[in-house]
Amino acid sequence: MMNFVPAAPVLLAYILAVVALILTPGPDMTLFLGKAVSQSRMAGVAAMLGNSLGLVIHTVLVAIGLAALLAASVTAFTVLKVVGAAYLAYLAYQAIRHGSALTLGGNRTAAPLYRVFLHGLTVNLLNPKIIVFFVTFLPQFVLPGDPHASGKLMFLGLLFVAVSIPMSLPMIYFAGSIADFLKRSPKATRAVDYLFATVLGGFAVRLILAQTK
Repeated sequence: MMNFVPAAPVLLAYILAVVALILTPGPDMTLFLGKAVSQSRMAGVAAMLGNSLGLVIHTVLVAIGLAALLAASVTAFTVLKVVGAAYLAYLAYQAIRHGSALTLGGNRTAAPLYRVFLHGLTVNLLNPKIIVFFVTFLPQFVLPGDPHASGKLMFLGLLFVAVSIPMSLPMIYFAGSIADFLKRSPKATRAVDYLFATVLGGFAVRLILAQTK
């Protein structure tokens, strides 16, 4: 079982990166906080759980696909890690240049919770950016040639969800206050953008340097 758990320093670095990512405004946060503000907190929870199920499905598909790639060619897996590092650097650049987009509120028509859940699931599954992100982010914490890569990728993806849910619940509960705060304090949103860029940029630089040694 422990073969599927990364070493403590890698695990800590991964958790810190996940926390920074979860706190960064994006389509997922916009969806469940928007539902919490426009409909109800339970609707926000339903949207968040649908989004989380989508992440679990992405995790399974990515773990299977990348494990197959690793089995076929360690070189190809290494190339993917380098491309992934470049993509993380690009995301960091985009965060600084364009900032985060978080628009809460909107349509206040109440929808059944199961429809809100399915909406969260569908938005997540059909978002190509999430697929690309998982394909490039998760491998950064697995070494090429690791015989337990599939299990570690699965563990890391599920850990992402496990960290995300308890962090998202308080945000849903205080969604109205968060919306008001962000409207009054655009500098706070920019600070989160810089945090996001710093974390991803730091990983990108470290990984690119590690691959060139």
